[in-house]
Parts: sequence; C-alpha cells; structure tokens
Amino acid sequence: MQKTYYDPADLKKFGKISDWNEELGKKFFDYYGKVFEEGALSEREKSLIALAVAHTIQCPYCIDAYTGDGLQRGITKEEMMEALHVAAAIRGGASLVHGVQMMNKVNKLDM
Repeated sequence: MQKTYYDPADLKKFGKISDWNEELGKKFFDYYGKVFEEGALSEREKSLIALAVAHTIQCPYCIDAYTGDGLQRGITKEEMMEALHVAAAIRGGASLVHGVQMMNKVNKLDM
C-alpha cells in the first residue's frame, strides 16, 4: 500500500474525537445523526449529496465513507460519477466567478 498523509485506518477512529471533549463530541454526533435521518430527502439522497460534498472539500475519509455508504444504499457508480461532475462544475464555476473580483481590481488599478 502506498503511504499517504491520510491513513485509511483513521476513518474507523472518527468516534474517538469525543474522547477529549465528551460533551461537544456527543453534541456533534447527535447533530450528525439527525442530519442523515430520513426527512424531506431520503437517506439515499443524503448519502449522494455527502459524496459530492466530500469531493468538493476533498476529504479522503468522507469520500471513502460515502462511497461505501452509497453502494450499500444502491447508488450506482454512474450516479456517483454524475454527482461528482455536478460538484466539480459548481466548484469550477465558483472559482471562475471569483475572477470578477480580479477583473474589478485590474479595472480599478488601470484607472
């Protein structure tokens, strides 16, 4: 296995973040659990959203977790890839729209 800064085994240690502050850890996990419960969106839809967001924020642990979760919920590889492209398009667009700030600055300095 190739060495990486992110150790895949650390994903299983996620629950241990409560060890050094039980109160805040419990509050976070209570919230996290509530967020992923069935609501206006299905648990399957939420898993697909989480996978797309995981790619956008580039969290290898989340990508690992929600790829597996999505497969268990019947999300196809085609649906995963399409969601990834949606995330990439939004991220790319967000980068480009910030170019307006650059253009405004250039226009201001050129005056």
